[in-house]
Amino acid sequence: MNSPLASRRHFIAATGAAAAVSGFPTILRAQGGNNATLKIGLIGAGGRGTGAASQALSADPNVKLWAVGDAFASQVTNSLNGLAKFGDKVDVPEARRFSGLDAYQKVIESGVDVVLLASPPGFRPMHLRAAVEAGKHVFAEKPMAVDVTGVKSVMESARIAKEKGTTIQHGFCWRFSPNTREGYGKVLGGELGRVVSVYGTYMGGVPKPSTNINQRNPEWGDVEWQVRNWMGHEWLSGGPLLEQFIHTVDKIAWAMNDVEPIAARGGGGRAQRDDDGNVWDHYEVAFEYPNGVFAHIGGRQFLNAFSEVTDRVFCEKGSMEAPGRVLTKDPSGKITWAYRGAGTDMYQVCHNEWFAAIRKGEPLNTGEYMAKSTMLAILGREAAHSGQRVTWADLWNAKQDFTPEKVEMGAKVAPMEIPVPGKYKLA
Repeated sequence: MNSPLASRRHFIAATGAAAAVSGFPTILRAQGGNNATLKIGLIGAGGRGTGAASQALSADPNVKLWAVGDAFASQVTNSLNGLAKFGDKVDVPEARRFSGLDAYQKVIESGVDVVLLASPPGFRPMHLRAAVEAGKHVFAEKPMAVDVTGVKSVMESARIAKEKGTTIQHGFCWRFSPNTREGYGKVLGGELGRVVSVYGTYMGGVPKPSTNINQRNPEWGDVEWQVRNWMGHEWLSGGPLLEQFIHTVDKIAWAMNDVEPIAARGGGGRAQRDDDGNVWDHYEVAFEYPNGVFAHIGGRQFLNAFSEVTDRVFCEKGSMEAPGRVLTKDPSGKITWAYRGAGTDMYQVCHNEWFAAIRKGEPLNTGEYMAKSTMLAILGREAAHSGQRVTWADLWNAKQDFTPEKVEMGAKVAPMEIPVPGKYKLA
């Protein structure tokens, strides 16, 4: 677990040139009724990674989980125990169980066709680039990066994947929810008139893992401690606006038909968190869009407080609310439509559509879209942290890179400073 890991900036510099000469992959290009077995590799074997593996194994009748990698061997074991119900579809002997910070590369090199990326998002751009360079089909869980350098890398990886003809699927799960799709379809179809404002909430409790310093084993180096408690450290998680509230940010982008914003301003802070990390626990951000439209998000991770996850899209002729009970209202507040269809697992829909595209040889590549939704969340975070109005152009011109110079389990890496508005600056 102490294998050295090159920083992302060095990794990207080293691999970028290879992309131009690597040519097309020898990966399976399944067409129509082709039933060749697709071998799945899981990188990041926590709860979400295990869930993604379960959905992938359920999405296609002729797939196998072939390799699993995680920073920690115990995570690999726990994940495989949770997937035992799939029987022979799980074919991961000890030789294809990898741990350490270089486990991602070993999974990619193990003979897999399809890769699921579910490690802490600070590693996502590097893992995505490695998988794309190797010609693998990729599912990338949200968010796709934690900083500007990472987003730009994801954009480049998406370009490379298009050249190679491999697929990239995203983990913004609400885009696959049938009821939510129908509600947003009414907004984007013009039934309610022009969007005039949006208010989305993501208000919940404090997620695990905890970064309580009393839980630290004195044998763990700084990097190992921070990776074990990645949600509390911005270079690994991006903070809650990216790691969790980004679902609501993405639905704001959806309501606005994914047009680019003009700017953001906002605030927030660190009210209840008392760990040794640096992330905030609440945000209030307003995104400024063309034609005088403002879209707002209120997100927090508080104990013993009101909880709500709701999107309210206000239009000229009424409003739409989602998720949960998806409905529309007229200006007086009277319900004019409500979704009546059967509930469907949005996570499973995501993988069903992805594997169908792989089998048909369809050019599914959501890389640019998923990078821009991630960048929208970064825009809000940077506006809040700095206390400034940050424009979309400002952000794309930034050189922000959170990755420590030395990323090894035993390395000494001090936690990033807690952002203070008026002092913190976008690099």
